[in-house]
Amino acid sequence: MYTRLLIVFLLLSNFQWNDEVVIEWSNAKKLTWSDFKGPIDRNSDAVAVTASGITFSFSVKESNGRYKSFNAEAKAHFYPEKSWYDKAQTNDHILAHEQLHFDITELHVRRLRHQIAKLNVSQSIKEQLRQLHRNANVQLAEMQNSYDVQTDNSRNVEAQVKWSLFVHTELQKFQDYRSQ
Repeated sequence: MYTRLLIVFLLLSNFQWNDEVVIEWSNAKKLTWSDFKGPIDRNSDAVAVTASGITFSFSVKESNGRYKSFNAEAKAHFYPEKSWYDKAQTNDHILAHEQLHFDITELHVRRLRHQIAKLNVSQSIKEQLRQLHRNANVQLAEMQNSYDVQTDNSRNVEAQVKWSLFVHTELQKFQDYRSQ
């Protein structure tokens, strides 16, 4: 009954289709059920779906055929029109589970920013940035899946508490790379 489906959008750049509305992760803004605006998938056994992902872009400055500097931007986004819930089957506990999915996305954005901060400009900077982004998306998908499996999609309350503590500890560890 509380099985949920997770959709992680692995965006390769910082654009939105059709001017799609997004919610950028913020410590001050927690998700509410009113943020879930997508149509319910009646063919799913999920009671809620969180669509979130990493948007990423970068630019490189070049002079005399050599890369001189770079700028990269990564953000954690929630997609309201692709996220949904079944009001008759959800509660605050499930909303907290969904929020933690979004928090996990932010955690991977922070880790990505941390990795980017360690880079030095080189002639392979573009590929290094692309590889870091690919790795972040793979690790994000793996963690989101582990989270759902270990918490039994929110039904295992003890595991849910452990995951919440773990994610918030990790977010704190990477606080210097938080979304503003």
